[in-house]
Amino acid sequence: MTHPRTSPATPGADTAADPLTDHAADTLTDHATGTGPRPAAGPSEPAPGTTSPGTTSPGNTPPGTTTLAAATPAELRDHVTAGLDDPARGWLRRALDEAAAHPGTHGPISVWELRIAEAGRRCGPEHADAARVLILHAARADAEALSRVYYQGTGAERRAVLYALPHLVPGPEGLPLVEDALRTNDTRLLTAAVGPYAARHLDAHQWRHAVLKCLFTGVPVDAVADLDHRAEGDTELARMLTDYAAERTAAGRTVPADLHRVLTLTDPPATPSAPAADHG
Repeated sequence: MTHPRTSPATPGADTAADPLTDHAADTLTDHATGTGPRPAAGPSEPAPGTTSPGTTSPGNTPPGTTTLAAATPAELRDHVTAGLDDPARGWLRRALDEAAAHPGTHGPISVWELRIAEAGRRCGPEHADAARVLILHAARADAEALSRVYYQGTGAERRAVLYALPHLVPGPEGLPLVEDALRTNDTRLLTAAVGPYAARHLDAHQWRHAVLKCLFTGVPVDAVADLDHRAEGDTELARMLTDYAAERTAAGRTVPADLHRVLTLTDPPATPSAPAADHG
């Protein structure tokens, strides 16, 4: 399904030049030096599924997982319900039951879509992303339904769709949503976009640019699913990273530490040396 480019969910999120198309992109914040205006990313908080150094985020990341996209519905439900008070827990249980009983599309808007819109108010900001992902799972939303929620939703609702993609869309039909998110500079949306679904379906060219976009906007590369495997031996990614580092150095800017980490991952695996010949 082809969609027109939409307005960013975060005001101003797509107004700056993109490092993938314009070298003037460093008008955004350099997270190493703190210079330049901050990229539009909503309230000052870690991206869901990540934590700031030295902090924990119990409402966003279930134990033993790295992102909401990596958690199973059972893990998410156990973790979220443990953190909710009784009214919120009851609301979530009813919302999931409704979604399971009436999946798919019914009329102009499904009842479960209304519950997704209510999740922030009912469950609080710490648990809203996970609650929305659970509702999408319960509704068994397909690629068409996810696209409708994404393109009509708020930034928070778009994040939930991106987190739900790996479990709900087995094929590449959800790629337009990932591609749309990667065009923004909303760091929370970017964090959700580079999860397991992107690792599975983005081609090499798109994936390399997604990694570079993370470096440009300050999204930790820990958010990039399957980074070690996909970066291994990628000489084209190494060239792009080296060029980007050279441009920053020439401009007197600090090279992000994550860039050096990814560059190290691109080294080809060592070739085992041949056993010494036995000359008797």
